[in-house]
Amino acid sequence: MIIALFTNVIKNHAKPLAIGIREFLSHRNITVVAEDKEAAHIGADPLSKVDPASIDFLISLGGDGSILRIFHTYPQLNAPILGINLGGLGFMTDVTIEELYPSLENLLAGRYQIQNRLMMEGETTGQQLYFAVNEVVVHRAKNPSLIDLAIYVDGKYLNTFSADGIIVATPNGSTAYSLAAGGPILTPDLEAFVITPISPHTISNRPIVLMPKQELEIRYIGEYPSVEATYDGFGHFPLRTGEVLLIRNSKRKFRLVNMMHYDYFSTLRTKLGWTGKLKK
Repeated sequence: MIIALFTNVIKNHAKPLAIGIREFLSHRNITVVAEDKEAAHIGADPLSKVDPASIDFLISLGGDGSILRIFHTYPQLNAPILGINLGGLGFMTDVTIEELYPSLENLLAGRYQIQNRLMMEGETTGQQLYFAVNEVVVHRAKNPSLIDLAIYVDGKYLNTFSADGIIVATPNGSTAYSLAAGGPILTPDLEAFVITPISPHTISNRPIVLMPKQELEIRYIGEYPSVEATYDGFGHFPLRTGEVLLIRNSKRKFRLVNMMHYDYFSTLRTKLGWTGKLKK
């Protein structure tokens, strides 16, 4: 078995944790690889020396942003990923430091489940938009005023939003930027997208949930300079007046490892600080 371990050794306690994980796995005859620049620091083999298809699992030390960085930096890696939370607000990194070694034991023993979460892909004329795990955002960028974005669903006109921008999120991304902008929470197993306007001029413009089989078309129709399209906050490009951004369901899935004790609703209560209690 080969496991790729990703960490930022600059962060406090990340390096000793990574070394501990590498030793734990190596003692169980697991080959551990790491990013080439980090491998020597933790005693792992360089990632570039192995076939990406031979890697069985990815382990990320950090938060949700660390997982997204791995995904977009190494798109050739399609192994399921286990997230170890180092203390931030993480919905994809549900294993705490205290649960680290029992969780690794469970991983090696096969006591886990893999969630195949929905992803998006898209393109503009002459510009390929790669994959998005969380969201695609069209934002006004440096423009001083609201921008006008015309939205079509399967070629049918939906609405023109005058807003700071628009977010198209997956269920995985519904608890990220979309939630901060007032969008609904979608459970990870749903097959759906949510369109959430960012600070719309008309307060009746509300988020809308769509089936992923539907193709979205976002057309920038304003007269201001180009706006900015981003995906997961890791890639961006300009969208000029009259240009169209197409967004559709991807055949590729985002593969996330959850331990058997994983409870999404418990995660929501904990991460969002919900304080409601059962009444007897």
